[in-house]
Amino acid sequence: MSRFLCVLRSWLLMVSVIAAGNTLQCFRDYSFVSEKLYTASPGLVNGLQARTFGIWTLLSSVVRCLCALDIRNQTLYYITLFTFFMALAHFLSEVFIYHTAALTMGIMAPLMVASFSILGMLIGLQYLEVEALSQNKKKN
Repeated sequence: MSRFLCVLRSWLLMVSVIAAGNTLQCFRDYSFVSEKLYTASPGLVNGLQARTFGIWTLLSSVVRCLCALDIRNQTLYYITLFTFFMALAHFLSEVFIYHTAALTMGIMAPLMVASFSILGMLIGLQYLEVEALSQNKKKN
């Protein structure tokens, strides 16, 4: 496996663990969501919304962890890539369309993680294709 894919796997695992931690914070105290993410409209955040956000974050965490463990699984790879596109679209829409979030560090962090992850996974696709071609040549 290429060095880049090894780094990408580590990155996905790290992002997954951080997301699992964020999930716990959403369930422990819903003010985490209003104080860190939806700072422009904290009154709209309640316990139900925070727990729903926590479950969405947990699902993303599990998908990303599974991709880190089985990075050659093409279907799982694309699903994982899609989770980052969804996160990016969600946070950008909350800032620029719905105005429930402001560009604070609490929002900038997930925007940067999603953007770097999308870039890394798009680059990783090239490495996976090269790896697949070399495996086919060895079989023939």
